[in-house]
Amino acid sequence: MTTERSETSGLPDPDRLRMFAFLVFTKLEGAVTSGMIHLGDRLGLFAEMAKAGSYLTSDELAARLRLHPRWVLEWIHNQAAARIVDVRHDPDADRFGLSPEAAIVLADENHPAFGMGMFHRLPQTMNSLQVLPESFRTGIGHDYDSHGPDGAVGIERSFEPWSRSHLLPTVLPAVEGIIDRLEAGAVVADIGCGAGGAAIRMGRAFPKSRVVGYDISRFALDRAVDRKNREAVDNVEFRDPRRDPLPEDGSLDFVTAFDCIHDMTHPLDVMRSIRRSLKDDGVWLLVDIKALDTFAETIVKNPMASLMYGISVMSCMSSAMSVSGGAGLGTLGFPESKAREMTAEAGFSRFKRLDIDHSLNAFYEVRP
Repeated sequence: MTTERSETSGLPDPDRLRMFAFLVFTKLEGAVTSGMIHLGDRLGLFAEMAKAGSYLTSDELAARLRLHPRWVLEWIHNQAAARIVDVRHDPDADRFGLSPEAAIVLADENHPAFGMGMFHRLPQTMNSLQVLPESFRTGIGHDYDSHGPDGAVGIERSFEPWSRSHLLPTVLPAVEGIIDRLEAGAVVADIGCGAGGAAIRMGRAFPKSRVVGYDISRFALDRAVDRKNREAVDNVEFRDPRRDPLPEDGSLDFVTAFDCIHDMTHPLDVMRSIRRSLKDDGVWLLVDIKALDTFAETIVKNPMASLMYGISVMSCMSSAMSVSGGAGLGTLGFPESKAREMTAEAGFSRFKRLDIDHSLNAFYEVRP
């Protein structure tokens, strides 16, 4: 009796069956371990390990944070088994610590490689599974505010570290002539401003300029206004474009849009609004996910493709289809070819990809 699959009998190959079941459960392992990473961040376990600077027993870690030792032991066994946390098997007790690289990704919010933003909002993202079956039936998704206030916090924590390190020294200088205009005093709009980090950073660096951040998330706008007040940045304000839209009089010098066009229900309409808002010599800095033209290319060249398509269903594409007739671009649906095509349709005539190295994003300079 052969163990190979028979096309006529339809019987499964036992070895392939075992391997496929193993593959499926490795995906479940990743989901469960992601939940444990969320807890490690939320409870301060990673931060405490990084601060310790040495290996700790699970009891020592629990005592430092006043947590129950049995729960910490089971948690840290998961993290060590998943190779997130390092373990040293001493004769008296296992001791656990973070490599220098792990300490950056898991605990250093000031480093551009800090990675806990998506894990912060993991419960809200996964909770979307409760409502997504209906979206599959109706075609209507859910906007970012459906993830609640922690959704906005998670997005802020995802983008702030890189923006803090690179927006002013790396990104803006790559846009031809924009530093001089900002220093002289420019009128700027930041589309999809989120919690306001980029807008406030530009306003603080260029006090002669005026920056307006636009977003439709009330949770993000609340955070942006609170931060502006705390930091006392007087030349920055925040608006909901549904009540206070972009100007249509060609009065803006500079527009930015960071990682938001692919999330929009009507991105072409927004692009047309940006074109009407800009002066004839204005410039739009368009930043969005680095995507490829076809699914065949994507699954070969993007090792994170399955993650990004899944996030799209639960977040990006869901937002982009949160109203009837939404464009539904999704996380990987806005490659450079699509960006060129849509900006031209919106009335722009010049499009240049900037030479900025980023693992996730592509940067474009778009002009009327």
